[in-house]
Amino acid sequence: MPLLTVVLTLLVIGVLLWLFETYIPLDAMVKRIIQIVVIIAIVVWLLQISGLLGGLATVPFPHR
Repeated sequence: MPLLTVVLTLLVIGVLLWLFETYIPLDAMVKRIIQIVVIIAIVVWLLQISGLLGGLATVPFPHR
């Protein structure tokens, strides 16, 4: 994935998160949880596209 695409994606996500924080009235704790979830998702995405984290589809889950 080209570096410009990654930077633009991060920029769009940052602006959307800022708009969410600014204009949607929610409890501070709920906003903090959403921030943490978004940051974790971004880190996992960046690790996947950099090749440091294998695809999550290859993680074996026990079948019942």
